[in-house]
Amino acid sequence: MTLCTAWYIVKKWTGWYTTGLDEYAFWGNGMENTATVAVKADTGAVRSRARLTVLGLITVGTMINYLDRAVLGVAAPSMTRELGLDAVVMGIVFSAFSWTYAAAQIPGGAFVDRVGARLSYFWSVSIWSVFTLLQGLASGLVSLLTFRLGLGVAEAPCYPTNSRVLSTWFPQHERARATGVYSVGQYFGLAFLSPLLFWIVAELGWRALFVIAGVAGLLFAAVWLKIYRDPQDHPTVNRAELDYIEAGGGLGYRGTATPFAWRNIGALLKHRQVLGASIGQFAGNSTLVFFLTWFPTYLATERNMGWLKVGFYAVMPFIAASVGVLVGGWVSDTIIRRTGSATLGRKLPILTGLLLASTIVIANFVDSDQVVIAVLSVAFFGQGMVNLGWTLITDVAPKRLIGLTGGVFNLCANLAGIVTPLVIGVIVGATGSFFYALAYIAFVALIGALSYIFIVGEVKPVAMDV
Repeated sequence: MTLCTAWYIVKKWTGWYTTGLDEYAFWGNGMENTATVAVKADTGAVRSRARLTVLGLITVGTMINYLDRAVLGVAAPSMTRELGLDAVVMGIVFSAFSWTYAAAQIPGGAFVDRVGARLSYFWSVSIWSVFTLLQGLASGLVSLLTFRLGLGVAEAPCYPTNSRVLSTWFPQHERARATGVYSVGQYFGLAFLSPLLFWIVAELGWRALFVIAGVAGLLFAAVWLKIYRDPQDHPTVNRAELDYIEAGGGLGYRGTATPFAWRNIGALLKHRQVLGASIGQFAGNSTLVFFLTWFPTYLATERNMGWLKVGFYAVMPFIAASVGVLVGGWVSDTIIRRTGSATLGRKLPILTGLLLASTIVIANFVDSDQVVIAVLSVAFFGQGMVNLGWTLITDVAPKRLIGLTGGVFNLCANLAGIVTPLVIGVIVGATGSFFYALAYIAFVALIGALSYIFIVGEVKPVAMDV
């Protein structure tokens, strides 16, 4: 997927290429009428659309991010045979990425707040791409674990950086769709590249898969460094676009860099919006992690599908998740425009997504491969809608602590990356079946839904003295 393709997706799926200011002239819920202010701020000058170029960049970056962490799932059946790894050990290997990824979220978020989005993302992409490439050279369990742990550390600043970029470049009433577009990168590459990825493994071997993915990441890091700038420094943005972004609550904090303080972590988690959304995202990520790790093995062993059939069927849920991401963003922005309620607009699509994700357990009770894929596609569609949680956390984060808030949120969310592969590995190792594994995923999704119902509360900016 090229930057040109990302640009087309951004314009076509968001409708920003035809949308004017009047579409957003409706807000409320006690907040400043940001879209109305944006209309009033317009002086008649034609706005540039530099923010769409930026959105295209982070869409491609997110696609590479998830491709690099997920190719292990594609390589796993071949890798396990060559390296002699059983189901329990592979559960540990799948989980290893998230050990360091989760642990590095808070330092990664603080790093973003200190050095800014441009350099944070460049170094993150460059280093994680090297570790991806090195996995293709793994000779056994120790080296594979080492490279997975390194990958986790290097990828940690990615999502806090995405959150900062959205808060800086987009007015609030566009952030849900923007989140939907870049979040498609989580699934788009795997959805449409899956047949190619399985072909590479079949023809060139699993090691080539890691080398190719690593090189692609290094090339993108160079493109990011050359193109990305903050709004006030971007060469193609004009005053009309800057006024529009600022009137909608964008541009962010431009003062002295915020120093890290441990007390800010506890203070953030005392706010129900941050805590409840983090629990909900943990639940949604549990479904995501299953698809990124154990899903191909599930199709090959539990459903006894041939390798080429696995490659074909694996596409379907990822396409569904891509659609779910976009639908969630569109529904959220539509609800906000029509009701003026950020609380309803953000929470309702996420709650719906978590309930849909819980339907994954139905796959235990059907025999047809086609029906199983349909059930899994519905569940993954719902998980795609849960990605709207990143928009919610951007809405509630203190402007001076956007990176840290994103780090805390992603730390909680990605504990699922540690827990889920291990739990599934133990279940499959002990029972020889995925029956209780799917039941576990469904149960956690329901816990997330309850968190959004009873904990999150009103979606409004968190007030903190920092």
